[in-house]
Amino acid sequence: MSNQPLNQISEQMEKFFVAPGRAYSEMAVDHFTKLVDLQFEASKAYTDLAIGQMRAALDIKDVQDFTKYVEGQQKVVRELGDRMKDDTQKVVALSQAFVQDAQKLGQETAKKAPQAAKAK
Repeated sequence: MSNQPLNQISEQMEKFFVAPGRAYSEMAVDHFTKLVDLQFEASKAYTDLAIGQMRAALDIKDVQDFTKYVEGQQKVVRELGDRMKDDTQKVVALSQAFVQDAQKLGQETAKKAPQAAKAK
């Protein structure tokens, strides 16, 4: 008795299920690694900004310092808004790239199915 049918089934399972699953998993791990790195970077930036504001508040000694601090808050709010907008755009771009890559992988796998059916 030959093992050829079992070998063919194993090859097809590898080609159509295992390999695409592995490729998708690698893409997902890369995506989540980039996402976590982005979140850590953003967290550090927001924390640095907050600590800077706390230090600036501690330096207030008179009315002039207070006025200067309050005026500086407009700049901080603007910087914070710009940073949040930029971080949101990065997350959206990262997610869109992941979706496109996943779709491309699915399309490539789907194209191989008819070829495998003909090979039988």
